[in-house]
Amino acid sequence: MKKIYIPFMLVLGMVSCKQGSELPAIAPDIITEKTPNDTDDPAIWVNPDDASKSIVFGTDKETNGGIYAFDLNGKIIQEKSIKNIQRPNNVDLEYGFQLNDSVAVDVIAFTEREKQQIRLFSVPDMKPLDDGGFPVFEDESNMEQRLAMGISLYKSPKDSSLYAIVGRKIGPSGSYLYQYKFESDSMGISANLVRKFGSFTGGKEIEAIAVDNEMGYVYYSDEGECVKKYYAEPSMGNEELACFGGEHFLEDIEGIAIARYPNGEGYIIVSDQQRGQFNIFSRKDNSFIKAVNLSTTETDGCDVVTVPLNDTFPNGLFAAMNDQKDFYFYDLKKALGLK
Repeated sequence: MKKIYIPFMLVLGMVSCKQGSELPAIAPDIITEKTPNDTDDPAIWVNPDDASKSIVFGTDKETNGGIYAFDLNGKIIQEKSIKNIQRPNNVDLEYGFQLNDSVAVDVIAFTEREKQQIRLFSVPDMKPLDDGGFPVFEDESNMEQRLAMGISLYKSPKDSSLYAIVGRKIGPSGSYLYQYKFESDSMGISANLVRKFGSFTGGKEIEAIAVDNEMGYVYYSDEGECVKKYYAEPSMGNEELACFGGEHFLEDIEGIAIARYPNGEGYIIVSDQQRGQFNIFSRKDNSFIKAVNLSTTETDGCDVVTVPLNDTFPNGLFAAMNDQKDFYFYDLKKALGLK
């Protein structure tokens, strides 16, 4: 899909980080219908033919969980939802995965924690591409270290290879994250381990992962420490490039969304879970810009697109999990705290 960018750059003012209750609450434009159990993480698919028919996929985290599809009015699209998934945790989306020389499909990938695996489905026809799932962390003898949680997809600008970067409930420093390459041939699709990386300070966990394809970076939340930054391309090595933002969070550093604009401009938006707000950092240099209170509670996951979708979301869409079995949708300009 060809990316469409907003024809102007949103510029944020500097604001000091305060308790969420002290910041003015910004109401959502849309609150979705509720899921049966416990919402966690969204991923936004932009329909290339009609952006007003875009879909927000959101995980419902329980043994009888699922990936629920929402239209832009927050209504569940039952025929696009995936049910009876054993504790799906995080979900991500990518465009144009090459199945063969002539066919490419958009895909969502999500973790299925209780089966220690990841799943891969085509979008928008929602067909499974994984023959029931790809096992992860298979070389770990400790079953707790195989409980998949976070996931983010990376499409390499070098050769269009598609990767999944996967985290788990617990894991060792230096190899907390595993990176798998999806490969398609006449036998089907496989997910092959190509890399282990990711430092961890201990104490809490790593769940939120987000990849900036254009800039070539992967970010993840070391929940009790900082947002960490590495190269997403496996051949670039495992050097930690940055550890930033920790001083701006009350307790858990959670969901990460990357608002991308041309020339490397944009924002990294991270949930300050217990404070009930989001901290916004520069995409270019990772410096802190401001905090906003979007009126969600205990937010785990979030996602963002910077393309206009419809009259409700003319500046793009920011979607965030709310701790009432639903998701909040905001026009991106509003979510960034702009008039």
